[in-house]
Amino acid sequence: MTDSGSITGDLPEGLEEEFTSLAGRLLVAMPGMVDSNFARTVVLMIEHTPEGAVGLVLNRPTEADLLDHLPGWWTAAANPRVVFAGGPVGDGGGLGLARGVGSQPLEGWPEVVGVRVVDLDAEPGVDSGLEARVFSGYSGWGPGQLESELEARGWFVVDGDPEDVFTSHPENLWEEVLRRAGGRYAFFATYPVDPRVN
Repeated sequence: MTDSGSITGDLPEGLEEEFTSLAGRLLVAMPGMVDSNFARTVVLMIEHTPEGAVGLVLNRPTEADLLDHLPGWWTAAANPRVVFAGGPVGDGGGLGLARGVGSQPLEGWPEVVGVRVVDLDAEPGVDSGLEARVFSGYSGWGPGQLESELEARGWFVVDGDPEDVFTSHPENLWEEVLRRAGGRYAFFATYPVDPRVN
């Protein structure tokens, strides 16, 4: 994993020829992921180009009540109405994901799985019909870093769904996403946090 915020730089040789964007898909940490920032996480990829990748961890709610930090977003926020830890990069900076009308998309970010990155300074109206999730920090990879982790079998890659972003039970998301993916992925859904305690 990288905790560097840079997503630009020289590309490894041949990377462009083989590149397939994972934007809109989910990275699901393999059992046994040793990096504590990502153990048993589900990461929505919001950008993935040959220059690097950006994602948000969907299942790490913090204890920071959104009402204390961004009260204008509290009404639109999905339960639990807390700030989520999006990853180890840029901790303290905020990103929002939303669906529905009533907020401004943040320029330069594509819509993925029916949700968009929104401008948190542009607060939605009380009756906006917007559903949102707010993140502190994000997950970032430089050129070729994510591809190396995939080759090392650090992640499962599965299809995303808007409900993954707004789940009211983020603590169960890792297992739920693997079960939904079916096949060999479903086998790992019951993998214990500590395989020594079974």
